[in-house]
Amino acid sequence: MDRVDAIVIGAGAVGLAVGRALALAGHETIVVESQAAIGQGVSSRNSEVIHAGLYYSPGSVKARVCVRGKQLLYEFCASHGVEHRNCGKLVVATSEGDLAALRTLADRATANGVPVEWLDANEARALESALTCVAALSSPTTGIVDSHGFMLALQGDLESAGGLVALGSPVNSAVLGGSGGSHIVRMADGTEIETRVLVNSASLHACALARQFEGLALQFVPHEGFAKGSYYSLAGRAPFSRLIYPAPADAWLGVHLTLDLGGQAKFGPDLEWLDVEAADAIDYRVDPARADAFYASVRRYWPALPDGALQPSYSGVRPKIHRADQPAPDFRIDGAGVHGVEGLVNLFGIESPGLTSALAIAEDVAQLVARGTA
Repeated sequence: MDRVDAIVIGAGAVGLAVGRALALAGHETIVVESQAAIGQGVSSRNSEVIHAGLYYSPGSVKARVCVRGKQLLYEFCASHGVEHRNCGKLVVATSEGDLAALRTLADRATANGVPVEWLDANEARALESALTCVAALSSPTTGIVDSHGFMLALQGDLESAGGLVALGSPVNSAVLGGSGGSHIVRMADGTEIETRVLVNSASLHACALARQFEGLALQFVPHEGFAKGSYYSLAGRAPFSRLIYPAPADAWLGVHLTLDLGGQAKFGPDLEWLDVEAADAIDYRVDPARADAFYASVRRYWPALPDGALQPSYSGVRPKIHRADQPAPDFRIDGAGVHGVEGLVNLFGIESPGLTSALAIAEDVAQLVARGTA
């Protein structure tokens, strides 16, 4: 039987970042991926935004890894030639009723150590003349990134450090805590690999996969939920140079305007809880009829959005670990201190801002492994 120091399941941004961190720490590491290429899941179906850390509860894992991950991501992009832009963002109140949410967001940003600036309507329009609002919060550290370029650079570092990405290699199950405390990972083709460290970074599949880990009590595996977000692209160029977000409502950030590195605008995501039990049952098609609600939402801050300007683009699905009627939980980076299985780390509920947080989550996992508490 083959043996390696560490196996990471899932070659999305987070899995590749974790694999890179473990390889750079001197561990013989394999990142196994069921698909034929890296980053084909959640990491390829998002807004490619570098989040500042405005939205997350102070003291939460999300807040900490987002703020730390943002710093690491900007540094990584600069040192590795990954295309990105620190374009900034305006979070806008379009009515007096939105002001309380905007003030709460400003307080939360300050508590998280994230710079923001309060703008009145005239100050906001001086920055973005097409914008309609009563006030805005400027977030100067928000940006955008070439997510695939980022993942390719992570893979390059991983392989330069002696690690390996094994594509087309789905995992069926694992037997935890065998002889000497190591784990046996069972691949779909019948191959078995022994490893001391096992990291489950399977995103939408993480919960279902963890239920196939013999030796892990089911009480430590949350029940997955799936929330779809559709995106629409804008025909023509948008008259904005920054990202525009509405004031947040509950756990949803609203239909926002983001820009890609070529200046093309897209709107989304919306929020549609799916009535499916497994990730394999997800339908990623974008329903053109959902555009009606997009027009209404966007015109609150951009009244000049032309009729017929929105075109169905793509969708993504958030790997939730709660239901629609439950409050959103924190990111879960579950090591032995949680579930009692030495050498196992389960990453559950790593939705947005997972891309921004990838390098910081990788730091956390590497530290758990170094301390022997993974």
